Amino acid sequence: MKKRFLAAALAAVMLAASATGCAQNGNTGAAAGNTVAIGGLAPLTGNVSVYGIAADNGVKLAVEAINAKGGILGGKKINYTVYDEKGDATEAVNAYNKLVQSDKIVALVGDVTSKPTIAVAQKAVKDGLPMITATGTAADITKTGANVFRACFIDPYQGELMADYAAKKLNAKTAAIIYDNGDDYSTGVANAFEEEAKAAGMTITNKEAYQSGSVDFKSQLTKIKAGNPDVIMVPVYYSDVALIAVQAKEIGLNAKLLGADGWDGVLEKIDPSNLDAVKNCYFCSQYSAESTDPDLQAFLKKYKETYKIDANMFAVLGYDAMGMMAAAIDKAGSTDSDKITAAMKALQYKGLTGNTTFDENRNPVREAVITTIADGKYKFVENFKK
Repeated sequence: MKKRFLAAALAAVMLAASATGCAQNGNTGAAAGNTVAIGGLAPLTGNVSVYGIAADNGVKLAVEAINAKGGILGGKKINYTVYDEKGDATEAVNAYNKLVQSDKIVALVGDVTSKPTIAVAQKAVKDGLPMITATGTAADITKTGANVFRACFIDPYQGELMADYAAKKLNAKTAAIIYDNGDDYSTGVANAFEEEAKAAGMTITNKEAYQSGSVDFKSQLTKIKAGNPDVIMVPVYYSDVALIAVQAKEIGLNAKLLGADGWDGVLEKIDPSNLDAVKNCYFCSQYSAESTDPDLQAFLKKYKETYKIDANMFAVLGYDAMGMMAAAIDKAGSTDSDKITAAMKALQYKGLTGNTTFDENRNPVREAVITTIADGKYKFVENFKK
């Protein structure tokens, strides 16, 4: 997820000015003893701050909404304190220690990117502290221990889901894959798609790799064209998708293009004269701004009013991650770590991204949103669950 929504989120960096340095405190002013301390970690400055700011903004709106409705545990308000870890694992561990030792948190919503999240998760497991990452996709995060959860899909799940969708909904019999072999996200989704596609009875005609930073994909696409696949899985980020789609069009490759949530943003990247290159493509995501869900639409409106920028997936997942943790604490009826963890495992949560439960590895189980592109716009197709 690390590169997603970069263009859309750049403007949000300016919002971090007040966040630079130590902590931001979300205390509503409730008296000491009548609050529940929940910590946050996010890169609010540095190279990946665009992601941290969006996720943290979503968390803050969730805290505001929960507190406005009376809080949790019979009227206690959430006191949310977040520290800037600058996208660095060592900074994240130091900030985590401060949250635990000084701020006395009972749960953690964070971190945002995978490496700092893994480092913090290892500490949280030793402490038994319940934590949830909104956006960390590396499979190893939740493998650290039974008290570590995530709100987002792991990368392989998206590959499996799109293979299932291609077989069941698009009636595809053959598929090709083009992927970035220097990127963990792309490689993970590609490998999962290949395995699931074969299990579904599909034939993989080609699996073509390219190096990160490439801009010419015609050699790979020409080989794929010779295999005449029904669909082509393109599990890469939107900037590469824009180039690959246009070059596929130029060589007359007409197979349906498929993708994962890295596609979000492709319409902002592709030249308007080439919009037909991505029409009738399909990709999965964690939510759709086209959804008619009133809670999601209210959040998108509130986010735009508050932060003067459109929300992205990181913001939506941040909101849901805090909502899940607060719901688990409330269900536990206690701030006891073991009780919160047990409540989280049994949680059935209706959020902005849909109805979520957790599997045995504490990864979310819910429908993905299938999106297509038509008339130069993203179009919601359907919810789909593997």
